Amino acid sequence: YNLDPNLIATVIQIESCGDPTVGSSAGAQGLFHVMPFHFAVGENMTDVQTNAMRGLTYLAQGLQKADGNAGLALAGYNGGHGVISWGWARWPDETRRYFYWGMGIYEDATNGKITSARLQEWLQAGGSSLCQRASATQRTLHAS
Repeated sequence: YNLDPNLIATVIQIESCGDPTVGSSAGAQGLFHVMPFHFAVGENMTDVQTNAMRGLTYLAQGLQKADGNAGLALAGYNGGHGVISWGWARWPDETRRYFYWGMGIYEDATNGKITSARLQEWLQAGGSSLCQRASATQRTLHAS
């Protein structure tokens, strides 16, 4: 996929906090929180390999459409690739937040920071509940 591992980790952090069983009210599923229409008939949306394949493909397509701009690729991952050409002023609020959190977390990781102020901000803004669910799921999976 030729993607920066830090960009991949940022998407996983925001989308699922590493929980492959997570789902959204909009229907997104799995580690990469991929929407159902990205899967072929019969594919298991929560299978980690299948979900990663679909999520990484969509992220790589967005990065290509954004001419390598990671921030625009993140916006496209959240709001659909169409938002890449819209400009900030036309982005939905959710996409603006995703860009804000994602770019801060990504830049901190890329710069080798051990702690991320933006990640802490995201956690305090509600991301911690997702991570707590992910942690509980991991404990359950490891206990089995």
